[in-house]
Amino acid sequence: MVRPSLNDLAAFMAVATHRSFRRAADELGAAPSTLSHAIRGLEAGLGVRLLNRTTRSVSPTEAGFQLLDALRPAIVQLDEALDAVAAFRGSVAGTVRVNAPRLAAAIIVRKVLPQMSVRFPDVTVDVVAEGKLIDIVSAGFDAGVRLADMIPRDMIAMRLSKNFRYMCVASPTYLDRAGVPATPDDLRRHRCVGHRLPSGKLYRWEFERGGAALTMDVPAPVVLDDEDLMVEAAVRGVGVAYVPALAAAAALASGQVREVLGDWTQAAEDVAVYYPRGRAVPPALRAFLDVVRDTASD
Repeated sequence: MVRPSLNDLAAFMAVATHRSFRRAADELGAAPSTLSHAIRGLEAGLGVRLLNRTTRSVSPTEAGFQLLDALRPAIVQLDEALDAVAAFRGSVAGTVRVNAPRLAAAIIVRKVLPQMSVRFPDVTVDVVAEGKLIDIVSAGFDAGVRLADMIPRDMIAMRLSKNFRYMCVASPTYLDRAGVPATPDDLRRHRCVGHRLPSGKLYRWEFERGGAALTMDVPAPVVLDDEDLMVEAAVRGVGVAYVPALAAAAALASGQVREVLGDWTQAAEDVAVYYPRGRAVPPALRAFLDVVRDTASD
């Protein structure tokens, strides 16, 4: 049996984990054809088939699953050993890929990146701002950002910001014209600014008071998919918008909008950074997490 190289084993692990040559190639920075060639050589050297391939899918064989399970802890130990040696370089370098909704990405830009540039200037933080809930591992991200209660159980979470809440806002001009809603049910007689989610569905507005929760559809003659535009629509007197307080902060401070139904607001939630459990944490990601921990704020 020909002893395989670490590069061939890494190629197999990436393809077997992602079930995709393309995604594995993106993670490793190699061409799919290069990975395919490496795995064919690995299978030939071992004398066993490790992957079942069709034109549409890739999956490990029984032998492939056994090898993958055995390799994972060994690779983690190897990564930890290399990370320990890297500390002697005196500086941390590398790239951290982070997936986050736009508002959470804004928190990273305002709070985390300035400190990263000072403390870890050789670390590149690559932030992709999108609202879709994705599998960060299969998509090739090191970390993600979501509301804490939406993070999968197999992930480790670290708070990025607390007191994240939604509120209803409208312009004084609109409220003078249409009246101030006293209960969520009053919204049925108002013009509202709808929020279309990345999935394509309309967001149902959520309220809570005295332990009782209420979720409702509202009349929305205007529908938008961006929080800043929703606030702008409220400022322009289009109607009542249901938006994150962070998005409405400037308009509230300037008096362009007012909060309504404040006593029906849901409890504030934490926004957290999360990353896979059971993997060695690369130095660049560890540096990013250290700054997140030190800058976590309201």
